[in-house]
Amino acid sequence: MKKLFLFTLLTFCSVYSFGQSKNIVKFQAEIANRNGDVIYIKDNKNKTIKEIKINDKDIFKDAVEIEKEDFYVFFDGTEYTQLFLKNGYDIKLKMDAKKFDESIVYTGNGAAENNYLAQSVIKEGQITPEKLVALNEDEFKKMTEDKKLTEETFLDKSKLDKTFVEIQKKNIAMNIKGLQRYYNESKAVQKLNNAVAPTFDYVNHKGGNTKLEELKGKYVYIDVWATWCGPCRGEIPFLQKVEEKYQGKNIEFVSISIDVQKDFEKWKKFVSDKQLGGTQLFADNNWNSDFVKNLGITGIPRFILIDPAGKIINADAQRPSSPELQEVFDKLLN
Repeated sequence: MKKLFLFTLLTFCSVYSFGQSKNIVKFQAEIANRNGDVIYIKDNKNKTIKEIKINDKDIFKDAVEIEKEDFYVFFDGTEYTQLFLKNGYDIKLKMDAKKFDESIVYTGNGAAENNYLAQSVIKEGQITPEKLVALNEDEFKKMTEDKKLTEETFLDKSKLDKTFVEIQKKNIAMNIKGLQRYYNESKAVQKLNNAVAPTFDYVNHKGGNTKLEELKGKYVYIDVWATWCGPCRGEIPFLQKVEEKYQGKNIEFVSISIDVQKDFEKWKKFVSDKQLGGTQLFADNNWNSDFVKNLGITGIPRFILIDPAGKIINADAQRPSSPELQEVFDKLLN
């Protein structure tokens, strides 16, 4: 869920400034199975304000100068999480990068606010896209109202930093708006099911162009992605395993990149370097490609399942990382 609502989780209400010449935070991280030897603290514009290198004791430790008490981002080179930083905080983080969100624990001055943020991510993960879209409008309204009331009531009764509480309340409201937008878009996408799939005619990595019509007679599982998209790249190992399992079956795996035209060579190199399988295509006009717009795609990765007659089975199909996808394929292909 963290990936799904990235646009809400990283939307901060930065309206507080205190005019101090320097605001210093002490930050330390012990990371098992770390993804690299450098971690980054970023501001809410994704600008790196501090790079911290691993020391000879296998600990990331340094002082971080911040502009003001606010929300920031911790990035380990692969994944991210929110931080609330304030002058005088002395935060110690312990985690396992292989269990990124689930393992985060903070101690020290500033731990309470940041542990709250870490736990919030786990709670958000319980609101799966499937559960969300299965709700009718009244159920969705009740769910979001209850969610907002519960979270705000907790914050009001907590002893957390007052500035943190004020900012977080604004973030909760923006998160609810993000859920509403996703819900509305998902319901609109559901209406595409059983309709004839919009066509495409895109450059194939192996040469020439490929049209959707050329794949009739097969089930088609389409991955709309981009090389810059972290969640998209995260699905690649799962997709490769699914492709291997159903090799020789009556299904075509198609990946359509919506990278911008200037990154065409970057896409070609990425596909070659990662030895991506299936049919690798490059959309003609990134987000503005007709196929993308006709399917109402506003976020990626997005997966579409089409039947042998060219009709859409699911315009927002399960991801390769979802065990449910293989259950769907087994019913269709066996």
